[in-house]
Amino acid sequence: MARIVIVSNRVPSSAARGPQAGGLAVALKDCLKDGGLWFGWSGETAPQTCADVKIGSVGKIDFATIDLSREDYRQFYVGFANSALWPLLHFQPGLVEFDRAHFETYLSVNRIYARALAALIEPTDLIWVHDYHLIPLAYFLRALGVENRVGFFLHVPFVPASLLSVLPRAEKLLRMLCAFDVVGFQTHEHLRDFEDCVRNMLNVTTDVAGPIIVDNHPVLAIATPIGIDARSFARQAKRSAHSRVAKRLDESMQGRALIIGVDRLDYSKGLPNRFDAFGRLLDRFSEHRLKVSYLQVAARSREDVAEYQRLKRDLDRRAGEVNGRHAEFDWVPLRYITRAISRATLAGFYRKARVGLVTPLRDGMNLVAKEYVAAQDPDDPGVLVLSRFAGAAEDLTEALIVNPLDADEIAEAMHQALTMPRAERKARHEKLFEKICQTTATTYCRDFLSALLGGPYDVLT
Repeated sequence: MARIVIVSNRVPSSAARGPQAGGLAVALKDCLKDGGLWFGWSGETAPQTCADVKIGSVGKIDFATIDLSREDYRQFYVGFANSALWPLLHFQPGLVEFDRAHFETYLSVNRIYARALAALIEPTDLIWVHDYHLIPLAYFLRALGVENRVGFFLHVPFVPASLLSVLPRAEKLLRMLCAFDVVGFQTHEHLRDFEDCVRNMLNVTTDVAGPIIVDNHPVLAIATPIGIDARSFARQAKRSAHSRVAKRLDESMQGRALIIGVDRLDYSKGLPNRFDAFGRLLDRFSEHRLKVSYLQVAARSREDVAEYQRLKRDLDRRAGEVNGRHAEFDWVPLRYITRAISRATLAGFYRKARVGLVTPLRDGMNLVAKEYVAAQDPDDPGVLVLSRFAGAAEDLTEALIVNPLDADEIAEAMHQALTMPRAERKARHEKLFEKICQTTATTYCRDFLSALLGGPYDVLT
């Protein structure tokens, strides 16, 4: 079987490479169970960026990393990737900060990644590149003579041509994306938006079966939604609900219902609207006063990006306003934490929560929605309130679907969830759980790698 080479901007840290790894490592564990290579940035800065590779191993997996210079980190990662591409792909053109030098550094770093990777790969390797930081990578690999099958998966949303064209150099970037053999998206909507861009910006026909031909190169565009191992997560949640920390949460709640939200501290997650919505729940539905608490976990990220610093200050203020207006001496209605909590601990918290609040302004998929569903007690489940603009909403239609820009609609959905009869909660949960058991991390890896290989690929053999 071909060796799998995973490429991502950031390689899991040493502490995250074992069985407790989270995020992308969890999603890809099945396709790496027989070994493979994971290549990308070390997370460290050096005097200069170069293609010198450091290699280490954990079990059967080799981890190959390079360092970035501080200036390349600033221009490639903070600059173009997260101050231009990230807001654009999350439908926030007003937040796009384009700098020609940042774009050129973005290309330069991808060129260095390609040179370092080309020295490591073998002729039969399947190369699977992840996310928006590395859109030009296949283009530069081809320039070095690499003929391996190279696939790309975008974990964030994609945008239609009318929006992508806002970005300077968008056409060049789109052509580079089409140098991959397979390009995967989380939802059919994102796939349609990609086809719209190819059709309207590159003047290429997309209404034919099979690959799209761009610059004489066939690129197959597919939708392969990412998932979780729902049954395993359900078992973990059941165990974690009896942990010491979960019991501490129980004691602090004093019999009140729990609403929970878990996100990175990011403007795409709709957190200001969510805080306002919780305040309106207490304003409009007085029966919930003293009877419900909302726990928002929002781990800080990208703290060197100015927009994220402004967001944290805004949320601090809004949380203070909600609590200042509604709190009693023995009740803090909104609990707001800006540090990470382990996935195992969160599993237990999800199981205890009457409402799971997942209301991003845009999201590629949002696995918190699926984890919340998986964690529920099937005999007395909570209710998922889900943004219509999360990729998960394409499939999880039995959730309470809301527009995340409408704080009153979110408040009404929270009220509906808190007062929903048990029979309806069970019926909704049963259908949702069945769906998340069908679209898993295993099916995600299998479907993408089968497309990349050009035939069936069984990640479990």
